Amino acid sequence: MKISHRLVIIIALFITCLITANVIAVKVIKLGPLVLPAAIFVFPLSYILGDVLTEVYGYRTARRVIWLGFACNLIFVFFAWIGQILPAAPFWVDQKAYETILGFTPRLLAASFCGYLAGELANSFVLSRMKVLTRGRFLWSRTIGSTIIGQGLDTAIFITVAFAGTGAAVPVMILHHWGAKVAIEAIGTPATYATVNWLKRREGIDIYDYNTKYNPFAILE
Repeated sequence: MKISHRLVIIIALFITCLITANVIAVKVIKLGPLVLPAAIFVFPLSYILGDVLTEVYGYRTARRVIWLGFACNLIFVFFAWIGQILPAAPFWVDQKAYETILGFTPRLLAASFCGYLAGELANSFVLSRMKVLTRGRFLWSRTIGSTIIGQGLDTAIFITVAFAGTGAAVPVMILHHWGAKVAIEAIGTPATYATVNWLKRREGIDIYDYNTKYNPFAILE
């Protein structure tokens, strides 16, 4: 398939949202009774963009982009760590601030990476299969349904791995985060519809994964 500039833009936005979310997630915010990471409004955008990728370009393309996002995030984390361990100039006094924001612990990294891969791949798989089963109708059911599964997996894995045994109310955190993410996806449904319909017209494609092999590791297929 020829790679269009529109696809490149979607991929760039997807990866930008992913890396941005991982950076700002270190800040915890309080909205009414909910205690959430600051990334709560950014990370769901990557799911919306993932929905657009799968709906328009198919599961194979979405799978490659998901793994590309994983690789880009890994590169970012590696060089952030390199920056952390390099000796600071005598006049630079912000080492602690750097470590607080960019000093990812192995446990949080494992939680983030595992949650991301499981959630994004599940989201893309569910949307792709639902598109075939519904014959392309009821886009809202596919975007919201796939998000319920994908965000559910992502949230449950991340919070469990990151906070189990720390005294945190893990089930409550999972419920709050999951509900907020699904709500943001639902609110963004009109924008998803508009983007998908515009891309299908401009690209002249609407891929159905009738014969796709869903092996999540078949990146080069």
